[in-house]
Amino acid sequence: MLSDMAARGTKLRIGDEAPDFVLPAAGGDNFALRSLRGRKVVLFFYPMDESPGCTMQACGFRDHYDEFVASGAEVVGINSGRVASHERFADHHLLPYPVLSDPGNRVRSVYGAFKGPIPGRVTYLVDENGVVRDIFSSIFRPLEHIRRAREWIGSETTQDE
Repeated sequence: MLSDMAARGTKLRIGDEAPDFVLPAAGGDNFALRSLRGRKVVLFFYPMDESPGCTMQACGFRDHYDEFVASGAEVVGINSGRVASHERFADHHLLPYPVLSDPGNRVRSVYGAFKGPIPGRVTYLVDENGVVRDIFSSIFRPLEHIRRAREWIGSETTQDE
């Protein structure tokens, strides 16, 4: 599926099936998106480990992780950094969800998670059937990604993030 979209040169849209992929995760295991079929998935692409905005976003998902799991959802973070960098980042911030390495931005390219020529901050909300239900892109509003994802799973959003 990943190579099909890349060959067509199309950008992922709401209503499309989320392309499957296998990427290395912090901790050394490979992670396949298809392993989460039957669950909602909050798939977020972020530019860089340990940058202020990316750390804010990753920790925001961490702080609400129990809500996502309770609703039957999983959170997955992706960027082009090395697995070793992701391991340090995940350990440093106690991230409970998979953080994946996308060397060469292959998966990011197929999903269209760029802001112009640079890697963007884009979140894809994928339903239990693997269909993209929402796409949110904002490089400068990292906490809005968490708010939108919480709203999608039906979590309370009575406080400002």
